[in-house]
Amino acid sequence: MKIKKISFSLLLIASVGNLLGQSLGDQISSGEIHGNFQLNMQYYQEDSLIGAYEVPEDVLMNGFANFIYTNGNFSAGMRYESYMNPILGYPSGFKGNGLGYRYASFTNDNMSVTVGNYYEQFGNGLIYRTFEARGLGYDNAMDGIRIYYKLAEGLNVKGVIGKQRESFDSGVKYGEGIVRGIDGELSVNDFIPSLSEAKTRVILGGSFVSKFQPDQNSQFNLPENVGASAGRFNISRGKISLAGEYARKINDPSADNGYIFKEGEAFYAQTAFSTKGFGLTLSAKGNDNMSFRSDRGAAQTVLQMNYLPALTRQHTYNLLATLYPYATQPNGEVAFQGELVYKLKKNTFLGGKNGAGILLNYSTVYNIDSTALPASDTTQMGYTSNLFSVGDTKYYEEINVEFSKKFSKSVKAIFTYSNIVFNQAVVQGKNPKDHPTIYANVGVIDLTYKINKKHAIRTELQGLFTKQDHQDWATVLVEYTYSPHWFIAVMDQFNYGNKISEEQIHYYYTTAGYVKGANRVSLGYGRQRAGIFCVGGICRTVPAANGITLSITSSF
Repeated sequence: MKIKKISFSLLLIASVGNLLGQSLGDQISSGEIHGNFQLNMQYYQEDSLIGAYEVPEDVLMNGFANFIYTNGNFSAGMRYESYMNPILGYPSGFKGNGLGYRYASFTNDNMSVTVGNYYEQFGNGLIYRTFEARGLGYDNAMDGIRIYYKLAEGLNVKGVIGKQRESFDSGVKYGEGIVRGIDGELSVNDFIPSLSEAKTRVILGGSFVSKFQPDQNSQFNLPENVGASAGRFNISRGKISLAGEYARKINDPSADNGYIFKEGEAFYAQTAFSTKGFGLTLSAKGNDNMSFRSDRGAAQTVLQMNYLPALTRQHTYNLLATLYPYATQPNGEVAFQGELVYKLKKNTFLGGKNGAGILLNYSTVYNIDSTALPASDTTQMGYTSNLFSVGDTKYYEEINVEFSKKFSKSVKAIFTYSNIVFNQAVVQGKNPKDHPTIYANVGVIDLTYKINKKHAIRTELQGLFTKQDHQDWATVLVEYTYSPHWFIAVMDQFNYGNKISEEQIHYYYTTAGYVKGANRVSLGYGRQRAGIFCVGGICRTVPAANGITLSITSSF
């Protein structure tokens, strides 16, 4: 029955597309359909040594398929989702089969209209961003109407209204709150003809977003309409650019801030300089009481209306990415980051025959200087603060150095060192008495040896050294590639330095895969360590697991 419904939906999309294409004067006689498919399935087995418990179903699965139809100025699409049941660690609120996303859109005379589901972002996302991070189970898609209009050359405006996706149970469930927003952007050089050839480029923008949710709280008199506004700029000239945004939100009592009535604010600033072989980026960010949800009582990561990125380097190596990743603290933080990229010239001492590259990254995050108000305070503001004043509690710090070099046509290497300070009491909400701040050093050697055009071997040697938490770790990975289709990899993550001998555990994992065109199939077996998985400052807890994993992706 569901297959028939999907086929009918595709036929309907194609038929409407052809009709609209003709009515809009489109000369394209027929449209196109594209899409992609992904399936992740895992068979679980009990492993008491790592705390992996029995799964009643034995096998859990996540899957989805996107179908997108385009015909001239018209497009429509849908996403079918399946969670039978969701793999371990996925957030609650995913179950069953059904349509999780559908939309139709057309453009005519400088106006673009979308009805149904959509993702959108205003500026840097400080007051509004809807997006999907499928690996995290994060999806706050809107369901409603979005309009984009080009008022004049260089002047654009867009507006949104709708409700956000909250969960999935054989179909999408949307949150209670109604989200409304408008954003305008002015490219000064395009808008003013006399400045069109100017070397200095200026872009200005502004946004306003509000949410409506009925007040059904018997304890507080809560605002039913909560608004937030933001202004931004981007100035560039040649090799230099400067961008910034400031946002402010009116009082928004919620479960996140303990139902206080303090206003929220945030800023983001970045400057960059780049030239041949050299690049420098400096960034700063602060947010105070800026959790912004369309449902004031929502928990975890659901129904977030805005996005507060983590101003830290995003890692891919196992120990750096999975042991102590930083999660954004929406109730208050001030962060700074600097990154320098330099390419060493050929035939120099460090550059050698083929040249080399150096990357230096420094990031740090602190609390905001604030003072708690007494419980007797009738304003219910909770505390006073200064967004631009750094507190004395360090949340996170990392010094990261990366040196990459191609020694010959066959051998290349990447050497990485990181020094990390990680306040697990704040970032992970643990008891500070039992979980002190972690001071860790991490080293990675990534070597690739290209045997010939088809055969290559890559090896990663990783070590993490700390006296806190579970102490020292080591990871070894060996990957063999037989181009263009086959690969196999073996990895072992070993907690060899743990003071508790029973917890000196090997987390082994083997995976093999086949790639042909747009199709990729991989099969893996081994242990998964319990921990935290983060992307861009958004995190989810991953439980320990042992078993077989099947992954299939395809596109057309």
